[in-house]
Amino acid sequence: MKTLGVDLAADPKRTAAAVIDWRDGRARLVHLSLGVGDETVVELFGASDVTGVDCPLGWPRPFLSFLLGLFRDEPDAVLRHDGLAGRRELAYRASDRFVTQQTGLIPLSVSADRLAHPAMRCAVIQAKIARAWGAQPRDGTGRLVEVYPAASLKIWGVSARRYKGRGTPESEVRDAILGQLTAAAPWLDLAAYRDQLTASDDLLDAVIASLTARAAARQATLLPGPDQELAAREEGWIHLPTGSLTGLNK
Repeated sequence: MKTLGVDLAADPKRTAAAVIDWRDGRARLVHLSLGVGDETVVELFGASDVTGVDCPLGWPRPFLSFLLGLFRDEPDAVLRHDGLAGRRELAYRASDRFVTQQTGLIPLSVSADRLAHPAMRCAVIQAKIARAWGAQPRDGTGRLVEVYPAASLKIWGVSARRYKGRGTPESEVRDAILGQLTAAAPWLDLAAYRDQLTASDDLLDAVIASLTARAAARQATLLPGPDQELAAREEGWIHLPTGSLTGLNK
């Protein structure tokens, strides 16, 4: 099996991709790149069994209804979201709320935060994947899975506070994260790319996304419940790993 992890940014210059090859009880990082364009993402997707992307695959359904109501001059559709509670429905998807319940982490809002621009690019990439390889369900039941690297690390018991940034303190945190990963998963071979992973949080997130894609492929992630399935299909669903890293090589 090959798993692809993509840390998707609005600008290809900050977009990273990582491919892990899984065989004979071991896993080896065989591709790592930064500055990844749409066509490369689509090409790597086609060559991989499962892809984990660190970016929302959709928007909150209430947000779309809100915009449509505004566009159509329908006051009731807009006033339904009056007040703080109403605006939270516009900002956060069912999956975002589930992640907070499970981990205590609050994902950035795709409709009201910095994720909006990357998500627009992600929507275009999804369309390109659909044209080349077939449409992929946004709930992760196909070959495309939405992931959240910070949540994966927390669930796996990896201490990862303040690892994003280009300074020396952040690089030292990333080096410590790599040490924890290889200690918990001695079957994981990252050695050839260690310096690059220490230097870039984008590249590190792509590796975590690839590992989480493996968890999804092994059915070792939390799935939506019956009351969340429709929202997951429409809005996307963040796959949180269950258990530790230990069994991913089985």
